[in-house]
Amino acid sequence: MSKWLLCAALMLGPVAAPALADTIPVYDITVVHTYPHDPQAFTQGLLYRDGFLYESTGMHGRSSIRKVNLETGRVLQQANLPADVFGEGMTVWGNELVGITWQTQVGYVFDLASFKLKRTFSYPGEGWGLTQDGKQLIMSDGSNELRLLDPATLRETRRIAVTVNGVPVDQINELEWVNGEIYANIWQTDVIARIDPASGNVVGWIDLSPLLRAERKQMGPDDVLNGIAYDPASNRLFVTGKQWPKLFEITLKRRPAK
Repeated sequence: MSKWLLCAALMLGPVAAPALADTIPVYDITVVHTYPHDPQAFTQGLLYRDGFLYESTGMHGRSSIRKVNLETGRVLQQANLPADVFGEGMTVWGNELVGITWQTQVGYVFDLASFKLKRTFSYPGEGWGLTQDGKQLIMSDGSNELRLLDPATLRETRRIAVTVNGVPVDQINELEWVNGEIYANIWQTDVIARIDPASGNVVGWIDLSPLLRAERKQMGPDDVLNGIAYDPASNRLFVTGKQWPKLFEITLKRRPAK
């Protein structure tokens, strides 16, 4: 267990809220709308584009990319990945969907409209989450470093080290670009880190522990929080988890300092 996560467990519960809450702002959530979500979708990447959700799912033999009706949760379009790969994060760049995989070191580029495979690319190490800031792609690999990728070549250009008060924050998973910050799920926790892309510093934590509190007692150990999507036109933030039956639209409110 990393030092920051151990601190979180000792101070605020095992997966409830982040470490060093006295120095870094914590945001509580209000659920403003609940939508259905496919409980068979092992959510790895999530994004919102032109009124629809786009989702990538994982597991060998079950990995896919999907276009989903937000209101109903119905899958409108789907392309399956080869059975021997484990799908991970996904983002949109122009008229393409770019996705990565866990341990096979292969990424995929699909046509956004047709879902036809256009090309593949390679990278070293693992792939976890993926987003973009309008200039470059941002990729996580489970460590405390975020890789920046040139969208034209999909090659790495540099890395950002993510820290909280100087302590590395690892297990960074699904990513979303929100109002100039990188929002990141931290694997196996109920928190989202708000990361300053210039410095790599965690500048806020979002506590999502109230979501599905009762239902999660019957869910498996892999069914953890994962999936962040943002609608910039309406300033709507959506979250879900792996094999969760619901997707939530939430708003944030800063927790008063103690």
